[in-house]
Amino acid sequence: MLTEWYKHIEFAYTWVLGFLLLIPILAFEYFRRHNKTQAAMLVTTTHFVKDVKSVRTTLRHFPFILRCLALVFLIVALARPRQRFSEEQLNGEGIDIVLCFDISGSMTEKDFTPNRLEAAKAVATDFVKGRPGDRIGIVIFSNQSFTLCPITVDHNTVQAQIDNIQSGYLQDEGTAIGSGLATSVDRLRNSKSRSKIVVLLTDGVDFGGAVPPDIARDMAKLYHVKVYTIGVGSEKEMEEVVQTPFGPVTQKKKLEFNEGLLKDLATATGGQYFHATDKEALQKIYGSINQLEKSKVEVNTYTRYNDKFYIWLMIGLGLLTLELIMRYTVFRKFP
Repeated sequence: MLTEWYKHIEFAYTWVLGFLLLIPILAFEYFRRHNKTQAAMLVTTTHFVKDVKSVRTTLRHFPFILRCLALVFLIVALARPRQRFSEEQLNGEGIDIVLCFDISGSMTEKDFTPNRLEAAKAVATDFVKGRPGDRIGIVIFSNQSFTLCPITVDHNTVQAQIDNIQSGYLQDEGTAIGSGLATSVDRLRNSKSRSKIVVLLTDGVDFGGAVPPDIARDMAKLYHVKVYTIGVGSEKEMEEVVQTPFGPVTQKKKLEFNEGLLKDLATATGGQYFHATDKEALQKIYGSINQLEKSKVEVNTYTRYNDKFYIWLMIGLGLLTLELIMRYTVFRKFP
């Protein structure tokens, strides 16, 4: 509970907490002087005195403990713990963006680490973080397409949906690039934003679908949607372990990749085509898109604080008052 409280609290005067180091020093000095204390009347022997213990003698250190606790609470109160609330106000005009992910089986190829789809998700998450003020949505496709997240300024939701993307989410296998692009354009066709873009990420191997790629391309042109296409992967051979009746066998598999289609979609709509051969290249591509599509948005952050020192102050004063009462009543010393 204390850990959770501390996560949401900051101190206005952190340096005051340094005075907490005085507590162990005071404790050391207290017990050192206590051990040196002698009785007012010395006797030569105490064999006739019975070992008598009372509540008063058992709790003789209790007032000092109360004083130390009171000091702890008062020092924390002086450091002024407070809860911080930050609010952002966006001024200007953002861009409407749809991230269109290919989640077909070919996106699980391991020419990226750990595979094409997981690498794409990680980089897309960073891209979303760098677009404050923009409305972003997510479309996924394999043999069919699906709007996973409508365009929204709630980037926490967008990032959560990106994390949830898995190959096989849409049960029908295949790669219908035209359907994925058409669904993305449909999310943007009624947008009033000054700029509308689709970032289409796929390996570019189209196996048909409800909407052919050329029809989806013409839709994008009609609604003034620019398409940035990212071709993921390469035409190279990789070793693959295949289970046979005689046991696992390693064989070479050629990874498919069709960049001609992606170049055509990008060029025709005023976007650009990029080729990503690894995760680092993919990061640079998203950085390039960030530079090409800049939002005219100013983010003003307002911070307010809710003081939390009152409870510490009241408890500290209460403990100090209790210590004084007990010291001059129950634990009062007579000469």
